[in-house]
Order: sequence, then structure tokens, then C-alpha cells
Amino acid sequence: MQILTEPIGSIPRPAELVEGMNAFAAGDIGPRELDILYRKALHDTIKRLESTGSPVITDGEQTKPSFATYPIHGMEQLDPNGVVIPFADGHTRQLPRLTAGPFRYRLHAADFLRTARSLTDLPVKQAVISASALSLLYPAEGIPDYPVEAFIADLLDEQEKDIRDCLTAGAHNVQIDFTEARLSLKLDPGKGLLRSFIDLNNRVLSRFTEAERKSIGVHSCPGGDHDSTHSADIAYAELLPLLFELNAGNFYLQYASEKDKRSVLEALKGSLRPGQRVFLGVTDVLDPRIESPEEVRDLILEAAEFVPLSQLGTTDDCGFSPFADDLSTSRDIAFAKIRARVEGTRLAEVALDKRQVAL
Repeated sequence: MQILTEPIGSIPRPAELVEGMNAFAAGDIGPRELDILYRKALHDTIKRLESTGSPVITDGEQTKPSFATYPIHGMEQLDPNGVVIPFADGHTRQLPRLTAGPFRYRLHAADFLRTARSLTDLPVKQAVISASALSLLYPAEGIPDYPVEAFIADLLDEQEKDIRDCLTAGAHNVQIDFTEARLSLKLDPGKGLLRSFIDLNNRVLSRFTEAERKSIGVHSCPGGDHDSTHSADIAYAELLPLLFELNAGNFYLQYASEKDKRSVLEALKGSLRPGQRVFLGVTDVLDPRIESPEEVRDLILEAAEFVPLSQLGTTDDCGFSPFADDLSTSRDIAFAKIRARVEGTRLAEVALDKRQVAL
């Protein structure tokens, strides 16, 4: 029985690249010098991902300024003082605030995908940011001459195009990053905010055929930035029943770092619908300890008691470095964890095949 395995997306950038990005921002180097650093990091990332044995790879988001705000990078009609996202260790991330319309993407995920596909023969998946995350850019007080209804219409069109262009460009699949899902329950325990997010994302997904949605997935985690999270204290039992109302084919869930794994599996068993596949995180991206393949195998075997094998896959808990300035995890550790995931998944396949023979 084959168990599918895929990465989430981001890989820590080389220190040389991060230093170069800072130098570019300060005006110390030009775009040509920065582009050389980008290309060097991208080539190295793809080759090292290939060497892990992962059957599906990403570009490691080496050239994305941020997994969350890449579409608006360079947009002029922004104020930096938007929604603040607090993390458990005390640090924060802040989104910008839209000041005028119309809303249009400045960068598109398919452009990153095409570059990566030109450098490898392996299938490449592509991450995109959710419509619900970008909806947070619109200020509560509104924008003169650009009502929220017009913004939402533009947002839905832009995200549909971002996803559709990736599918057309040959993405193995497209992963919608929905990390604000669990956070929304912290902000609104009554779940109204989460329901509004799910409705908005389903409005995007409804624009795709059932066949297309099989190649579209959703990633959810409690955030992972500088070895901290923003919503790990929210129980999965509060999230999963609503999360699986999303009309997507694949779901990528943080799992390895969960303390009460059995309760997660029980919630998952009661929430997963026919035709959906769940990729469980089997490596903890915030822990520098490298899991053994045997440890990964055992996580999978336990999960297989709750999830049908035809609906089970493996992944990493989150991206290893979703923001370009996050150097809390080394590249060597990230690639070693990915290799452990791949090898552990293969060990689980062997163990499950032996069980089938014994039966």
C-alpha cells in the first residue's frame, strides 16, 4: 500500500541570501546581485530536496518575500499598520492595511512554479495564500469609493487566477495556506470568524471542477515562526469538524508536535469525508531534534488505525521557514527531517504490507 508524502513548502534560506536581502533593502547591493543569490539558493534547495528521496518537491519558497504577503509585494496602496498577529514567545508579525482599490496581485505563484519546474524532473507542488488571510488587509473602517463587496469580488477573482494559473503551469497540486484557521478560534471562540473564513475560501473553491479540486489542498497549523506558534493552545477538536467542510481534495495538518495525538486522531476520524485525503505532519519543524525513520513509521502506524490508508498521507508539520528572515532552523536540519519523513513513510508501507499478508 503506497502512502503519499509531500513537503509543506518553505525551507530556511541560506544565511548568504538573507544577508543579501537585507543589503538590497538597505540599498547596498542591486537587483542583479540579489538575483544571483536567489538563483543560487533555489538551485541548491531543489537539488537537496531531490536528494532526500521526496517524490514531490517545492521551490522552498526561496524567492518569496513571505508566504503570506507575496501577492502584494511592492504594492503602493498599503499602510504598514494592519492586523497584528502575536506569537506565544512574545514576538509579533504585522500585516499591512489596504488604503485604496482596486485590489490586484503584484506577484503570482505560477511564476515561482515555472522557474522551479525548469530545474527539476520531479513533480512540483505550489503553495498559495488563502483568500481569507488576504481578506484581513481590508480595514474595519472601510475604504472610500471601494466598498468591502468590491474588494471581496476582486480578491476572489485574483485568488482563482493564482490557483488556476498554477494548475495550468503543471503544478503537481496547489496548497492553500490557511494558517489563520486555528488562530481565528483564539480570536473568536464562538467560531463565527472561522465560519466566515471557510465560506470565503469555499467561494473560491466552488469556481473549480470536482476533478480540479482533487489537485487543490489546504494547509492548517498553529503557526510556526522563530520556533514559536500563535494558536497551539486551541484544540483540534474545535477546528477539524469545520475545516473539513472546505471543498478541497487534500488537507495538510500539523500533528507531530501535538501533545495529545490520540484526541487529534479521534477528531480526525469523525471529520474526514469520503474523497478527502489528509497528510499528517510527522516531523516537528520547531524541534531541532531529528526524528528517526522508525519514529516516523510508528506515528503513521498509529494514525492508520483511525484513517483509511487510501485517505492517509504524510508531510511536515509546517513550512520550516515561512518568513524570509526566520533562521531559527538550519537548512541541514530541515533536509534531514524531510529525509526521515520519506524513509519513515516507506518503512510504514512495508509494515502495513506485512500486516495485510498476515491477515
